[in-house]
Amino acid sequence: MNGVTTLNLFADPVDLTAALIDIESPSHHEGEIADAVEAALKELEGVEVQRFGHTVVARTHFGREQRVVLAGHIDTVPLADNTPHHFEGDTLFGCGAVDMKSGMACYLGAFARLASQGADGPAAFDLTLIAYEGEEVAQEYNGLFHLERDHPELLAGDIALLGEPSGGIIEAGCQGTIRVFVDAHGTRAHSARSWLGHNAAHDLAGVLSRVAAYTPRAVTIAGCEYREGLNVVGLEGFVATNTIPDEARLVINFRYAPDRSMEEAKAHLEETLALEEGLTLTYDDVAPGALPGLDDPVAANLVKAVGGNFRAKFGWTDVSRFSNLGVPAVNFGPGDPGYAHKKDEQCPVGQIREVAEQLMDYLAVAD
Repeated sequence: MNGVTTLNLFADPVDLTAALIDIESPSHHEGEIADAVEAALKELEGVEVQRFGHTVVARTHFGREQRVVLAGHIDTVPLADNTPHHFEGDTLFGCGAVDMKSGMACYLGAFARLASQGADGPAAFDLTLIAYEGEEVAQEYNGLFHLERDHPELLAGDIALLGEPSGGIIEAGCQGTIRVFVDAHGTRAHSARSWLGHNAAHDLAGVLSRVAAYTPRAVTIAGCEYREGLNVVGLEGFVATNTIPDEARLVINFRYAPDRSMEEAKAHLEETLALEEGLTLTYDDVAPGALPGLDDPVAANLVKAVGGNFRAKFGWTDVSRFSNLGVPAVNFGPGDPGYAHKKDEQCPVGQIREVAEQLMDYLAVAD
């Protein structure tokens, strides 16, 4: 590949993170970084490398009894004058520093080190490395979604690790999410003669009150506490300051614990909203949760490698795709997720190195 950026997968994980940051890759522009990752992985002997669009999949075939999947996205949110990388003391700054080029660097480095030593090396598992495009945008562009749909066999494993920022501890499973629109329909009129119209916004008062009064549930699964939430995240209905609105909408988001199926969550949501006659409910987005899976023996060894530190993942992540295929999955990567998508996105260099070391402790047979 002429003109392809060279990546040293054996470099210090901080240096590799910096190199990945400097390959700008906002969603829909992952070609350059995918080329670089693909070329570096193809340098490893005995590794099967496949590419689908700007998603790269590499697999070892050592004949081990178990397989671990290491997955991470290579796209970022739009740039905010935050490339190339720079350091301030012991902190690395740059677009993707936390979400999630640091996690990707840890995964690429561990895969390269173990794959390069072959079947006689210290790898405790066969490994699959997935570097995928389009996570930060709509599902239709998500490379992992495409693999799940078209090549689910490539997602197969005994456990999957997703390099989302988790502060260097395990964030297990994830909550499901449902987003709905509740629409009301009225009759437009001048506000000075409101009796000639019908105010659609007023028809939403009951639903709005029930959502505001909702008491969310907390549930503990495999030692992880998940906290549900039902919230209005959008209100629409304005025409003019002197006009009765004839259309009004609530945008409602339900984050539900992974012990509920999608159908159970939908039924609970509809029962809670209890729409009055004339209101309409439209499902805009529905995604299942993922159980933590920490009771699986393969996951238990990972928990041990990170010193027993784990917690529930409240947000939705692509671990759900693995869980949907029966593969236990966790989020594990360096960095505070609170810095994701921010102009001053940053990650402590010590945490990058610590995650890389813990990952190798887990994936390699002890001397």
